Amino acid sequence: MSIEERILESSILIVDDTADNVDLLIMMLEANGYTNLKGVTDSREVNDLCTQHTYDLILLDIRMPHLDGFQVMEQLRYSRSMDYLPILVLTAQNDIATRTRALELGAKDFVTKPFDRTEIQLRIHNILEVRQLYKEKQQHNLLLQSIVDERTRELQQKNDELQSSRHNIIQCLGRAGEYRDNETGMHVIRMASYARLLADALGKDKTFVKDIWSAATMHDIGKIGIPDHVLLKPGKFEPDEWEIMQRHTLIGAEILGEASSDIMRMARSVVLTHHERWDGKGYPNGLKGEEIPIEGRIVAVCDVFDALTSDRPYKKAWSVQEAVDYLNENSGTAFDPELVFNFLQILPMIHEVMAAFPDRQSGN
Repeated sequence: MSIEERILESSILIVDDTADNVDLLIMMLEANGYTNLKGVTDSREVNDLCTQHTYDLILLDIRMPHLDGFQVMEQLRYSRSMDYLPILVLTAQNDIATRTRALELGAKDFVTKPFDRTEIQLRIHNILEVRQLYKEKQQHNLLLQSIVDERTRELQQKNDELQSSRHNIIQCLGRAGEYRDNETGMHVIRMASYARLLADALGKDKTFVKDIWSAATMHDIGKIGIPDHVLLKPGKFEPDEWEIMQRHTLIGAEILGEASSDIMRMARSVVLTHHERWDGKGYPNGLKGEEIPIEGRIVAVCDVFDALTSDRPYKKAWSVQEAVDYLNENSGTAFDPELVFNFLQILPMIHEVMAAFPDRQSGN
């Protein structure tokens, strides 16, 4: 449909308290091909009509009983969204004050009574042309917004799939190290869950709390590079074997490399520092106190607690109370005392994680 056809189908409301004026305007506009016209002589009806129907143009007299043209425009202005509703003011008053007031209230143009037919027809046509271009722009914007929304949904879906894939890859990397030394793989899930709970208890932000779960799962990835005769030895390590075992932190850091993402940078930090001790007697770099990154200190507590309360080929699981006693005894030496305190505050939630992710029994 051409713009001229759309103009002639525009919805026009004529408001004048003189019925003859309304009839004259309707006859004139019909003669010019306009088909969607409505006239009223009671200005009190205008607000309700505009609520029930969307008009493309209002021809509005100023001097009327009940509500004058200014009051009608005030009602329209405050009772509904104008959404570029053009108003052509019909008035015998041609003074600056009248025109200024009408413009302030939303009028788009004026025709002075008695009006010239050619002039009013041209003004109506010009206003409706702008109105139709505005509606066309609005429709175009809605179409663009629909396209953008659809594209955004597609991108969000792809991002969700990517995040899920990354999560699975990270979990697989973490479990790879655990399987090397005959652990079940539940250790990394429990320990990472403890780390997330502890980070939240410490008041860390949501991003940190989310990222430390993924980072913690990779804490022992360096065990991939430890020879079997050392990694799988059931008894106590000889000094040279212990030195080899300690290298898993450096190997893990080398595997992760100079990562670009925040999660992988945190994972590298965890790998490198979760065996450091609060008193500086840990490895590989002998860091002390707050020199140890907070993520490394968190994982140190969680890793040891889960290791103590889990069965291993070389030991039986300790009770939770025995593990708690160990944490307390080593608070301020092996572990950050603030983290030990906060870990013990969340023991009920730790119990829930232990129940949800028990070690699988061999042979199942």
